[in-house]
Amino acid sequence: MGIGRMSAPLARVRGLGAAKAGTDAFWRQRLTAVANIPLTIGFVLILVSLLGRSYPAVKQILGSPLVAIVMLGFFVSITWHMRLGMQVIIEDYIHNERIKIALIMANTFFAFAVALACAFAILKLSFGV
Repeated sequence: MGIGRMSAPLARVRGLGAAKAGTDAFWRQRLTAVANIPLTIGFVLILVSLLGRSYPAVKQILGSPLVAIVMLGFFVSITWHMRLGMQVIIEDYIHNERIKIALIMANTFFAFAVALACAFAILKLSFGV
């Protein structure tokens, strides 16, 4: 190992640094950011197409399979990205370990609840239940 390196050769190959956490969170956040671009464009186009329509027409459009898939993808990706971003903020700025763990757990539960509520609404419209 050279001077100034904080990880073993195997850890460097696996992308793990001194903290042994690697760059997984970094890449997941970048992956969701890239996925959010077309999904957000699709979401905005769907919303614009709904302007001025009647309630039954909106239900019919939002219940169509392609629209439901785009909407589900959008909400899952956005909430996952939100969770990852908030986790980084919590890890960087909260120094008390107990509070940090509690906030990371609350963040995860909140993101899951938001995604679940959105998925429920979309699936309910899509299956007409």
